[in-house]
Amino acid sequence: MERYDGHLAIAALDRRGTAAVTVGARRFETASIVKVNILAALLLRQKPPGKALSSETRRQAEAMIESSDNDAAVALWQKIEGSRGLTAANRVLGLRETKPNSHWGLTTTTVADQIRLLSALTSTTGPLTPEDRRLVMGLMAKVVPEQRWGVTAARETGNRGTYVKNGWDTADADGGRWLVNSIGRIVEARHDWLIAVLSDHHVSQEEGVRVVEKAATYLLRELRAATAQETPSPE
Repeated sequence: MERYDGHLAIAALDRRGTAAVTVGARRFETASIVKVNILAALLLRQKPPGKALSSETRRQAEAMIESSDNDAAVALWQKIEGSRGLTAANRVLGLRETKPNSHWGLTTTTVADQIRLLSALTSTTGPLTPEDRRLVMGLMAKVVPEQRWGVTAARETGNRGTYVKNGWDTADADGGRWLVNSIGRIVEARHDWLIAVLSDHHVSQEEGVRVVEKAATYLLRELRAATAQETPSPE
């Protein structure tokens, strides 16, 4: 991979094997990837656990994840009581390095914490009910086509499922350069990958997307090769 003068961190975990890699401990602003965290916090507040969302709240959750609608995110951010609610939820979710901001998009996180979040959202022993896990993954599987870039570039032909949420924004503190983030899950015959890529200091969103996709593709290609002789654990 060619060099670029920004920062990048990447992590991946195979839920069906032993592969787990984390490169980079830097905290990045989340931009819109925090919307998955907001949805998880919202679901954890449902009483009793697993209770279906109201039709209006469900509509807002769909808009927030599928098309990254910011108005919907603001509404749900208020419903979870903002930073206070996200902090409480993250204790339950096992996140340790995510710092909520009063403006949700300026929340900071690490790739390690994003893998912890994805693990909590997919594990049968995690804090969410099966219904809630299906809801989150279902929405991440239906992200609109123009936003299905990022870690999805690492998928192979014949994959069984691809789930993604991306975040992108300009950073005033970085002279208006772009930060581009992508988190998601790629389910294959032999692997069930959770993957997160965080990056900043791009001259354009397009450059950021290219860097993120190259990093994700390279890492999963290397991990597939390194674990080719392993016997996958049962699904």
